[in-house]
Amino acid sequence: MYDTFTDFIKDKKRLSIIQAENPDGDSLGSALALDFLLKDHEISLYCPVDIPKYLHYMADWSRVSHDFDFNADGYIIVDTASNILLSKLLDDPAIRNRLISAPVFVLDHHETEDDLTFAHQGLVQTLPACCDLIYQIAREQKLLPEPSAIKARLTEISEQNLEVSADEVADLARYKAIATYLVYGIFSDTLGLTSANVTADTYRLCADLLDYGLDIAELEEKRREFMKKSQKILNYKADLIKKVEYWNDGTLATVHIPWEEIQEYSHEYNPSVLILEELRLVEGVEVAICYKTYPDGKITGKIRSSTPIADKLAGYFGGGGHPYAAGFRTYDLSYDDAIHETIEALEKLKTL
Repeated sequence: MYDTFTDFIKDKKRLSIIQAENPDGDSLGSALALDFLLKDHEISLYCPVDIPKYLHYMADWSRVSHDFDFNADGYIIVDTASNILLSKLLDDPAIRNRLISAPVFVLDHHETEDDLTFAHQGLVQTLPACCDLIYQIAREQKLLPEPSAIKARLTEISEQNLEVSADEVADLARYKAIATYLVYGIFSDTLGLTSANVTADTYRLCADLLDYGLDIAELEEKRREFMKKSQKILNYKADLIKKVEYWNDGTLATVHIPWEEIQEYSHEYNPSVLILEELRLVEGVEVAICYKTYPDGKITGKIRSSTPIADKLAGYFGGGGHPYAAGFRTYDLSYDDAIHETIEALEKLKTL
């Protein structure tokens, strides 16, 4: 089923792995896992924006570069098949021309329709995370050994206090790194295996990944350390809470984050991440949205919902995502118009 991916990479020495301009735990985990999986290739990692500080608990995050690799033999786009989430790339004529002329492969797990406007191959499968899809590919295409075999070997080494070769040490460390980044991505997109799209297969997959030697408690400790907030950020969160507005009889909660606040706080903590889950937990709120406005007229919206409509709502603005978590961007509306159209879209969704 997944041989199209291995067919794509087999004749390419150098590959560049691309994240969209809204990097999250799943996109970064996907990119880093592929970096370790594709050991027989030269790999470059690209994202058009900075990796958010809260994701720096992933040890190799700094391998991601702002410099586009024009010399790659092929490009792998992870965690999106949406034109709008790649607009920074496509607005650059040189990058756009390279993606048009070079082989491109897309790996995505969202239900949103693939609307990329350049030729590409791809695997788009509705799963809890893109990292889930990458693990399925790795196992079927034998890019990873059986987890039970690695678990048995690790147990043997530990119980018998065996000396192992440098090559085996490197291989075992690589398997652990792959499993670590896949778990990071899955946990990120499923809110720690608590979202509605998690299935028994998701838990079985995570159990498999544990057999490669990763330590979940160690990962969580690192994540919590990087989730800590400065006093400045905590005070800013209080200011954001004071700006929350409620619409549609309290079923829609919104907050506006203007460019000045994006500039001042984003390098330390993503303002949307800071408050969005808090909005969704307000009594009576069914949809929560953080809007960001930019000097070039761009408006972005990050959506969380308690009913499975986030992706449909984002679709009204050309965006997409998951039923409970989605996003969009537009250049055609004022902030007030965006609020008005959101309310209208929600009314239409009620009639569907």
